[in-house]
Amino acid sequence: QVQLVESGGGLAQAGGSLRLSCAASINTFSVNAMAWFRQTPGKQRELVASISSGDSTNYADSVKGRFTISRHRGGKLVYLQMNSLKAEDASVYYCAARRLRFENWDYWGQGTQVTVSS
Repeated sequence: QVQLVESGGGLAQAGGSLRLSCAASINTFSVNAMAWFRQTPGKQRELVASISSGDSTNYADSVKGRFTISRHRGGKLVYLQMNSLKAEDASVYYCAARRLRFENWDYWGQGTQVTVSS
């Protein structure tokens, strides 16, 4: 069973930064992709950023230029660097893994809360 554990959430001021980490029980290069999602109560879960096994990255339009997804070269850690935070970035952030391209995201972490004060 794949385990994903997020950390790094907390309180940041608008305009500030946070870095989220996702510790994986597998080498993340062995799956098709890793991603960060976020979900706020009453809203649909949103794909924030993804990184493929080949290190190609994609971002939601709302975070382009502000957030960066990356991973440790050892493959067990995936990061989300969040800069220029806005109030609307406040959410619970989830790490996810997908084994195969075009399939559903198979594994999820428990989430970490990000709060942004204005």
